[in-house]
Amino acid sequence: MSKEEVILRFDKVSFEYGPNKPILDEVTFSVRKGSKITFMGQNGAGKSTIFKLITGKVKPESGNINIAQGFSVALTSQVMPRDLLDKNLLEFFALSFSEKKYDIEPRINAILEVVNLEVPLDRIVGSFSGGQQARLLLASALIQDPDLLLLDEPTNNLDKAGIEHLTQFLIDYKKTVIVISHDSDFLNSFTHGVLYLDVYNHKVEQYVGNYFDVVKDISARIDKENRKNALLAKEIQENKDKANFFANKGGQMRLVAKRMREKAIEMEEEKVDVRKEDKTIKPFNISVQPDLGGVIVDIKSFKVIKNHKPTIRKTSISLRKNQHLLIKGPNGIGKSTLLEALAKGKSDGAIISDGIRVGYYRQDFSTLNFEDTVYQSLVDVLKSTEGRIIEQEFRAVAANFLITSEMINTKIGALSEGQKGLVAFARLVLQKPGLLILDEPTNHINFRHLPIIAEALNTYQGAMILVSHVPEFVAQIRIDEILDLEK
Repeated sequence: MSKEEVILRFDKVSFEYGPNKPILDEVTFSVRKGSKITFMGQNGAGKSTIFKLITGKVKPESGNINIAQGFSVALTSQVMPRDLLDKNLLEFFALSFSEKKYDIEPRINAILEVVNLEVPLDRIVGSFSGGQQARLLLASALIQDPDLLLLDEPTNNLDKAGIEHLTQFLIDYKKTVIVISHDSDFLNSFTHGVLYLDVYNHKVEQYVGNYFDVVKDISARIDKENRKNALLAKEIQENKDKANFFANKGGQMRLVAKRMREKAIEMEEEKVDVRKEDKTIKPFNISVQPDLGGVIVDIKSFKVIKNHKPTIRKTSISLRKNQHLLIKGPNGIGKSTLLEALAKGKSDGAIISDGIRVGYYRQDFSTLNFEDTVYQSLVDVLKSTEGRIIEQEFRAVAANFLITSEMINTKIGALSEGQKGLVAFARLVLQKPGLLILDEPTNHINFRHLPIIAEALNTYQGAMILVSHVPEFVAQIRIDEILDLEK
């Protein structure tokens, strides 16, 4: 590979968030100009941190990060920064440039077309749905026409049309792209190679090929290394057993025993340090609030947004125990607004029966207090549900959701988006709700966890209202009724 072709190079880069949280350990990799690369790794491994290192938002402890001279970089973040929610679109897009642009309005209109969003430029960012905000974040990077485009979970909150639009854009994009995503079909449609950040040894492995081929290669390599280690372990044990046998014989046999022990030590060193596979959360149940009876939630009407104007529509949906409702509709029609109004008991057209505990999973995690530690967040739920801390239950639930002893004292705001999602699910388990309201519960979550989460929702015996744009996920969950806001 000639140096001219390399747009980005990490050379022995190390980075850590304090002594107990290493992220990278002398990592070296390079990205070619014009390539489209997927960044893989477990929730919390530090993928988003690598993007911050590339953009210069954080600096490495040691090593060098080189971006080809004169090449520009733009990043889409996973969630809309809170300080931008009160800006209008003109102000929001102006922040994408370091200097004032006099032709900005036609540029904005052109880029909004690319992300399939037709909206007035004086509209406030905070008034957009989660899916529309995801498109705005994408547009704010694309409008810069960067040489290196960094996309952090760009499909989160996007509906099917939005994902198709983005996929085609990336296939046609002539410049360099690095993507963090858990959407395997999306990744496979344009990926040339994979960078894998290992959460255990803090190294980055580089693979060439489409996403599915690389995942297969990684699995095959792990199987091969595990088999080799298993054979070595068996041989080592045999040598140790023989060494013990000969040592007991005394005399010359002790020398034989010594040589066998040395051979066992040599073989221990031959063992390959296998890249551990991503851990998955353990199967779990969300227990239901005891003594539920009758109608839990009654929906008579709802509000939809059509042509930027609210319209009231009539319906008649009553959910009792063990009934699951799916709410469908494109980005921006009002799904999240309806769920929020329901969860807060402020919906004019719906009533939740008295005494029902509502478990609410929000796509932006704003039900979590970002200043709380994980411990405080989980303990507060347990206290409000049980009136006391049951240490055994608390520890078991935390461990099920891969909440380590190190994570437990971390502030929610310092967690990765994927880790926040796991904390939100742990809270639901401890809460034992009578009504579960879930707004895009697959966002930011490692794809390995999704079948386990789907099974927990499928078997949940309270009333449930679900919004999700991931059809494979929804297909694994029993749905009793569908409310399509578009119809």
